[in-house]
Amino acid sequence: MHITQLFVVILLTGLKLSEVVGDCSFNKSQGPCTCSLLDLENGGTLFQCLPAFVFELRGGNLEKYVGFASNTVQQPVLDILQTLQVTKIVFGDLLVPEVLLAAVMKLTYYMRITDIEFESCTFLGNASWFQMDRLILPVSSLRFHNVTSASLANRDKDFTHLSRWLETLQNLTVTQSQVTYIPCSIGKVFRNLRYLDVSENHLQDQSMRPSFCQGAFPQLQVLKLHRNNLSSFHTMCEMLHHLKKLVHLDLSQNDLLAIPSSSCQWQPSLHILNLSNTGLDHITLPLPPNVEVLDVSSNNLHALDLALPFLKKLHLSNNRLHAVPSAKNYPALEVLSLDGNLISHLPRDELQSLRHLQSLRAGRNPYNCSCAGASEIQALASMESLMPDWPQNYACESPSHYQGMLVKNVPASVLQCNKAIVIIPVTVLLVLSCLAGIICFARRKARSG
Repeated sequence: MHITQLFVVILLTGLKLSEVVGDCSFNKSQGPCTCSLLDLENGGTLFQCLPAFVFELRGGNLEKYVGFASNTVQQPVLDILQTLQVTKIVFGDLLVPEVLLAAVMKLTYYMRITDIEFESCTFLGNASWFQMDRLILPVSSLRFHNVTSASLANRDKDFTHLSRWLETLQNLTVTQSQVTYIPCSIGKVFRNLRYLDVSENHLQDQSMRPSFCQGAFPQLQVLKLHRNNLSSFHTMCEMLHHLKKLVHLDLSQNDLLAIPSSSCQWQPSLHILNLSNTGLDHITLPLPPNVEVLDVSSNNLHALDLALPFLKKLHLSNNRLHAVPSAKNYPALEVLSLDGNLISHLPRDELQSLRHLQSLRAGRNPYNCSCAGASEIQALASMESLMPDWPQNYACESPSHYQGMLVKNVPASVLQCNKAIVIIPVTVLLVLSCLAGIICFARRKARSG
């Protein structure tokens, strides 16, 4: 077999590619070497890909290569694999027999590949993974997006053969792949997994319970459950309570039911919580005590009155707030997002009391541009780099003669916009003058009398 053909077959057998059109192309300044399976079959070459660190392959059916799975790979081929520079392979839009995938995954033992991605792939049939027994692969990151495969149910034996490697895996992403649950036994295999993204699947509260059983994912730090079918914040708290090292939790775009009171307490390790676009209209539920980043944007919140002393970033965009949350509740705040609410006034003194505040986004609100209102916003905007969305997103809603005008352009002169400041002192002077005149007149009259 020609060395190029052999290299193609080796790479085709297990991994998949994204964003590949045309024959092989490689530009060192652009990164990945991209190939089309069809072009390779029509005489394309992979030689130009040999210096690449990232290899991408797209489009085709790998069933014709299934015979390769039973072949014995000779030592010269293994020697070649060890010299390749590629560290990441991406496969996309492919039909992949699982038996072929098993054979190629074994070959990565001889390579430097640390990242494998499958995008829009269909895995065909089941394979025995006994050849992987006791092997520890260099691959530390796996990503599956929009893939179809046989169910994970009743496949404990397969994961037993893969356990030595999966115990070392650091990052796992399985998105848009119709996942309904992860068996408890499989969760326990991932003993060193730090990052798990199972967003945009069909996970539900009860189906997730076996997935996060006691002993599953003991080292997990980041968990993303974005856009599933989750409904109870309280249930999530109970279910994930044993994840003692969890730092970042994303529950966004789930329709969550807020429980007014709950005995469940989040782990102190949890510092980043994303509850954006979850339908919440109030938050009185228990939040992680040490949370530093809280995203509750795109909800129906009318107010937020929670004391979070360690909070550094608070995202409240696109809610129904009428007032800025009390600064005393967030003494460590550095970033505050309030854009897209119903706020008519920015209290300058209170916001300036946030000594660590570095960024304030408060555009797209219906501002009252009376003298005090406009001048306070302008004073805040004058603080260097504080308001990154100023001035284009700040417009007046009232009074009527300023409606639609940018707050930046509202006259801020005291004499122009607050006549009371002029009228009151003048009136006082007139009154005092009259009193002085009356007193003088009275004295003169007394003397003449």
